[in-house]
Amino acid sequence: MVRTESTMLAVGTPAPPFVLRDAEGETVSLEDVSGGQGLLVAFICNHCPFVKHLRDELARFGRECQERGVRVVAISSNNPESHPDDAPERMAEEKREAGYTFPYLFDGEQEVAKAYRAACTPDFYLFDADLRLYYRGRFDGSTPKNNQPITGADLRNAVDCLLNGDPPPDPQYPSIGCNIKWKPGNEPDYFQGG
Repeated sequence: MVRTESTMLAVGTPAPPFVLRDAEGETVSLEDVSGGQGLLVAFICNHCPFVKHLRDELARFGRECQERGVRVVAISSNNPESHPDDAPERMAEEKREAGYTFPYLFDGEQEVAKAYRAACTPDFYLFDADLRLYYRGRFDGSTPKNNQPITGADLRNAVDCLLNGDPPPDPQYPSIGCNIKWKPGNEPDYFQGG
């Protein structure tokens, strides 16, 4: 299990556009999921132990965000040839089992991950109502086997600050997880190996 950190895309960056298929085969664009008080984009996958570790709390947090007017979308960019558990046909099953109430999209060409400079799963990006990056980084300080409770404290605080009209939280800490499983030859310049 290679531990990879977020690239920490610059706060204020506009949300890169996307048009991807969701777990049920429907096309979903950035415009389709914007229009709320904010937008949380989460790069996740099915197999990663770091994602599995916080899966239940992420599902709960996603529902909380939606109730508060913050839209949520999850994207899987892993190569299903090397990691068949992350194949699109498995995503609908994972969405049901996890209780995700937000769209779960497949980035088969991995271009969306590159546009966001996503490096690991999970990797979180919170945008304001104008789709400018407000927070990026970790869910909280909990990782598999570090015995810290899964609270979503960092991301919850960021959503609270956003909805209260406060400046972005500082400091912001990178997420740590498994590296995105890039297709051979498709690794971005920021890829840390593994």
